[in-house]
Amino acid sequence: MTDNDSPPPRTFKGLLRWAMTPPQAWGVYLLAVLLVWLLSFYAGTLKPKKTPDASPPPVTAPR
Repeated sequence: MTDNDSPPPRTFKGLLRWAMTPPQAWGVYLLAVLLVWLLSFYAGTLKPKKTPDASPPPVTAPR
């Protein structure tokens, strides 16, 4: 076995090319949709922080 028989190192470009071929593209698409749904669901469950009321307290007229 020589050094030339080893597979080429994986690169981002090669992974991107692999992910865009038809069978994998469906899986990548469904995974992306699921990830977006999970992130939006998680963001929807977060409780908003209480912000202090920016308006000054109402001034009552003297009686």
